[in-house]
Amino acid sequence: MKALILDVAGARFRLAELARPEAAAGQVLVRIHASSVNPLDIKIRAGQAAHARHPLPAILGLDLAGIVEQVGPGVTDFRLGDEVYGMTGGVGGIQGSLAEFAAVDSRLLALKPTTLSMREAAAVPLIFITAWEGLVDRVKLDAHRNVLVLGAGGGVGQMAIQIARSIGSQVYGLDRAGKADSIRSAGATPIDLATESVEAYVAKYTGGKGFDVVFDTVGGSSLDSAFVAVRQFGHVVTALGWGTHSLAPLSFESGTYSGVFTLAPLLTGEGREHYGEILREATRLANDHQLRPLLDPHRFTLANALDAYALLEQRQARGKLVVEIE
Repeated sequence: MKALILDVAGARFRLAELARPEAAAGQVLVRIHASSVNPLDIKIRAGQAAHARHPLPAILGLDLAGIVEQVGPGVTDFRLGDEVYGMTGGVGGIQGSLAEFAAVDSRLLALKPTTLSMREAAAVPLIFITAWEGLVDRVKLDAHRNVLVLGAGGGVGQMAIQIARSIGSQVYGLDRAGKADSIRSAGATPIDLATESVEAYVAKYTGGKGFDVVFDTVGGSSLDSAFVAVRQFGHVVTALGWGTHSLAPLSFESGTYSGVFTLAPLLTGEGREHYGEILREATRLANDHQLRPLLDPHRFTLANALDAYALLEQRQARGKLVVEIE
């Protein structure tokens, strides 16, 4: 098979011919049609993601969509020819998705939504799982609570809006003004990051009480603002809770804080079945026309995948970036 190899941090990818893997017990071999590009891939390539535990040389890429080519012993949920998708590797020394084939743990997969193309499906796993863990697993969101999404124009933010809307919550999305249309299209009321202070939008949209749930997808000062924007007994959840933060504003509201570390099942092997379950929920929502990823219009293949990385690094992407393998 053909695959992109990253030999050392900061290097260009090397297109190589490798032996095609075989499906071991509990695995399926997937012929990969599409692989999405995530910010974590950029950090791994730069040598700035020790937490990903992905020693080089390695194949990068966390998300894939493709077709089951071989079923390993003990696998009963999938058959030859099934169209599947999942967050299956690219960390923890597990082969990533920038390759023509991957032997993957079947527990991490779900059947691809019939309403999404391979390219669209490959964009979903990491961002949907992160948003679902935050809003459903941690917060246990219901229709009676409103939600503020910070970084609402990004991949996780877009998924969070659509999940919250499917539950019946009123959703607000904070980001740059240029993201307003995509935030509105996903189902949230856009708030301009540059022109509205935390105090101003809390007063405008909640009468000064604060939001029931604040989902931070950005980290840093964004998480600090989440602690100010949440209401009494509210819940702040973040996918990027690194750094040093003052919990005083949250404590004064008797609020709750949760973190999400989406890589854990890949790194530890624990909880992989749940990721398959979460993606089955994504398939259900997509097939019910309640979920669709926002894709950047640029097209990439293994031959020019590095251009996709450059676009993401330069913050020029207008949606999820996907490399088409087939």
